[in-house]
Amino acid sequence: MNAAESISPQTLRERERLSRELRRSLAMILAGGVGSRLNVLVRKRAKPAVPFGGIYRLIDFTLSNVMNSGLERVGILTQYLPYSLSDHIGDGRSWGLVGRSREVKILPPHQGTRGSDWYLGTADAIHRNLSYIQRHDPELVVILSGDHIYSMDYARMIDRHVRMGADATIAVRRVPLAEASNFGTIHVDADSFITGFEEKPERPTSDLISMGIYVFSAASLIRRLEEITGTGAGVDFGHHIFPAMLDQKDRLFAYQWDGYWEDVGTIKAYFDSHLDLISDHAPIDLPAWAVRTNLDETRVGDRPPAFVARGGALDRSLMGRGCRIEGAVSESVLSPGVIVEPGAVVRRSILMHDVRIKAGARIENSILDKDVVVEPEATIGVIGENVSNRRYPTHLDTGISLVGKGATVAARAKVGRNVVIFPLQTLAQSGRKVVESGETVGGEDD
Repeated sequence: MNAAESISPQTLRERERLSRELRRSLAMILAGGVGSRLNVLVRKRAKPAVPFGGIYRLIDFTLSNVMNSGLERVGILTQYLPYSLSDHIGDGRSWGLVGRSREVKILPPHQGTRGSDWYLGTADAIHRNLSYIQRHDPELVVILSGDHIYSMDYARMIDRHVRMGADATIAVRRVPLAEASNFGTIHVDADSFITGFEEKPERPTSDLISMGIYVFSAASLIRRLEEITGTGAGVDFGHHIFPAMLDQKDRLFAYQWDGYWEDVGTIKAYFDSHLDLISDHAPIDLPAWAVRTNLDETRVGDRPPAFVARGGALDRSLMGRGCRIEGAVSESVLSPGVIVEPGAVVRRSILMHDVRIKAGARIENSILDKDVVVEPEATIGVIGENVSNRRYPTHLDTGISLVGKGATVAARAKVGRNVVIFPLQTLAQSGRKVVESGETVGGEDD
């Protein structure tokens, strides 16, 4: 008996039903956020286009989930600095989203629409693209964020939504109750239908929070959007649409999910997620998650193999093609093309494409964007007290320093903790040899 003959008729019917549900679904990815808390990392790119894990970008996780779940039609709503994101996505070929029935479409704000060209919240963004949704005439609309790190089979959530007869389904996860005040919390009944919402309550009574992943019956979504949006004010799903749906007695279901999920909207979360990649029991398994990216965009395949020279050392770290390690690297993630010269030390840091750490330099607890050059014997994140950055105290207060794209740190310069160096700054030209902890070089004070 072959494998096909061993499958029961009931199982085959279930598979066919789920396949039909997926074909009748349309995914919409919200990828227009500014992500300002990532500071200089989003100075020249949209948040979903921020590099992650060496060769990936944040949006790769959502797009790979879409591909692995069997969804075939995707609209990507862009807004802020969309160019690198559009180049990265291309025609969607890297995620198998090309073909007669497959599509990935970049949806920028329409020129000349109300509110200039800026979306006024997540629900407003979807509302302004109703023509795209209606053109595809889906039965279900899956709304996703393009800047979270996780692996999830949306097909299971879609199937649960249909089985429960819900108007909308929200993916939720549990957090420690003490942390729930940082989020909007959700209350449910014994059958997991939603009974109430609280936005960042001082004394939370629910430990369920929204993951920003929604499945809507298309008719319910369109009806509620047309009722609530269009006033010229900001309209979000969490603040406005879902509470209104609850008031109207719509059926809102909570789909609980317990896997790894991280909103890397802060420097600390972004940094910690990279450390999760290289921990002894890493909760992020990129090969198992089948995460794809557009390798043609950066021509990673054209680079030579990574090389650790005699006298070099690599410990508990990831590195991409074209890296050359002649110094010591530990607990770090290196994108393709990074060079660490003899005597240089890199520890607990994230170095993006083509960063060069010259001889004798030392980097700790830092994030260096693409094309940064650290001249000989300079140090970053090694000296100084852990005082918050004075210009961005809510962005940098855990000892992590940031160096923007294309900046150069002068030979023998000493850069402290919680420092921000803006893109293209050149400390060698400025003559600065010491940047105290908490200082910012460049930007609005130039």
